[in-house]
Amino acid sequence: MLRQIKPRNARSKRALEKKAPKAVENPKTALFLRGTTCSQVVQDALTDLYSLRQPLAKKFTKKNAIHPFEDPASLEFFSEKNDTSLIVFGSTSKKRPHTLTLARTFASKILDMLELHIDPESYRRIAQFKGRKFAVGLRPMLLFSGTAFDSPVANEYTMAKSMLIDLFKGDTSGDKIDVEGLQYIVSVTAEEPVGDDSVKPAIHLRIYLISTKRSGQRLPRVEVEEMGPRMDFRVGRMQEPDEAVLKEAMKTAKVEEKVKKNVTTDTMGDKIGRIHLGRQDLSELQTRKMKGLKRSRDLEDEEMGDAPAAEEDTPKRSKK
Repeated sequence: MLRQIKPRNARSKRALEKKAPKAVENPKTALFLRGTTCSQVVQDALTDLYSLRQPLAKKFTKKNAIHPFEDPASLEFFSEKNDTSLIVFGSTSKKRPHTLTLARTFASKILDMLELHIDPESYRRIAQFKGRKFAVGLRPMLLFSGTAFDSPVANEYTMAKSMLIDLFKGDTSGDKIDVEGLQYIVSVTAEEPVGDDSVKPAIHLRIYLISTKRSGQRLPRVEVEEMGPRMDFRVGRMQEPDEAVLKEAMKTAKVEEKVKKNVTTDTMGDKIGRIHLGRQDLSELQTRKMKGLKRSRDLEDEEMGDAPAAEEDTPKRSKK
């Protein structure tokens, strides 16, 4: 069970309501930070990933004495204070050089973590690729290839696929996608596993810029150009999520649509509404006012018609 916090005042109540679960969740924000020892390769990788994640990203430049798998309390503190549910932590050690640790949180607690070791020989920064870059804030197309990502059993590669999707998918609150905004593609390829289980397949991350040119036909000719960064990973340690916490995190709100009474749609798609009225008193119905329909004139005509008849009934007096 998750800890319930009671607000002490109106300000804390608004803050809790802002962080409370919603039917349509806010886009995830990622936090990038480094450890006490961090190689230049890892620092460049954090900078490149931060630029790809903008504007949904925050980056710390100071050193932090954090060991995620031994004591994740500091990561949970930073996640709660900055309202970030994705964390990318860079560190370097003699046993685990050039390491990126991807972590996700739920209710400000670590949900799962995965280590990715960067190959420094094949790494290339974005600045090393000449050419135009994509605009900030655009959503990419994601491509995952390799049988390791399709494993029916949860492992390091299925977790890496899930985390990389969360890292690159951007803001998904909008239902519609502008085709003109699809300017780059993120390709993640896993090598095919070999017989020796001790050697895990490498993961290759490539990002390509898409350009369309005239082809003389109805459909344009599509060309791709690598724009960086170029990274090759080896998977390391992983921390799987707790089943109860994962079940709680995967819950979705049931949005019940309000049924509108007496409103239907016909076969042509037109909306038809039915209005129910009470019993009407037609005697009080307001009609158009005309002088010829006034009640006073009708009464005068009746009096004029009755006057001669009254005179005929009275006998005439004789003259003396």
